[in-house]
Amino acid sequence: MSTHEMRLAGKRIAALVTDGFEQVELTAPLTALKQSGAEVDIIVPEGKTARAWNHTDWGETVVASATLIDADPDSYAGLLLPGGVMSPDRLRMNDLAVAFVRAFTTSGKPIAAICHGPWTLINAGAVRGREMTSFPSLRVDLENAGARWVDREVVVDGMLITSRNPNDLPAFSRAMIDVFAGEAGGGQTSAAPNASFATGAGREAIGQDTAALAGNALGNSSYPDGNTYPQSDRAPRQKPKG
Repeated sequence: MSTHEMRLAGKRIAALVTDGFEQVELTAPLTALKQSGAEVDIIVPEGKTARAWNHTDWGETVVASATLIDADPDSYAGLLLPGGVMSPDRLRMNDLAVAFVRAFTTSGKPIAAICHGPWTLINAGAVRGREMTSFPSLRVDLENAGARWVDREVVVDGMLITSRNPNDLPAFSRAMIDVFAGEAGGGQTSAAPNASFATGAGREAIGQDTAALAGNALGNSSYPDGNTYPQSDRAPRQKPKG
């Protein structure tokens, strides 16, 4: 790996998750960060592990580097907020998690949030006046909190990087590295329209099984029935309509 590629050498990044984060939305950015030389700590509210949600069922279990009570925001140069429905929803109701996120916003450090990740930013009071994107179901939540929501694969507003879903991961990771390295910021890095998961790197990243796309990764009319949630550790169920 060349010196140019190690743009994040010496930087320490926090990735905040709990059970139910979308697996590829942690693993893909994590790989990009490490390949750029960053050290990444996985932070969880409590315990030693967090379990991923992989498309429509439970996925891998990741080992945490620290819990929120032990993690010091001042030790990190940036924050990654993966999506998935369950993890951001739980984090935004956790006072320690919200305070951890708020510490990054008040200190002006970069934050990269994808899919449902911006939910926690809302509770941290970090979206008013910001141009952002997200999983489409968060649009009204973000607009009600004062954000300007746009439909782009990645949006960079100052130190805030946001994307919509796993199909956007290549662009999301590139923008994240640029901003975390101090080489970009202050505007949109892409104006790409919303696209189906039928093709693209994100589609490849989450597999070729069309039925598996029924998970929270898809944010358009290709999956009209919405996201999926676990009924138990073994039996996922669809979110009720209406």
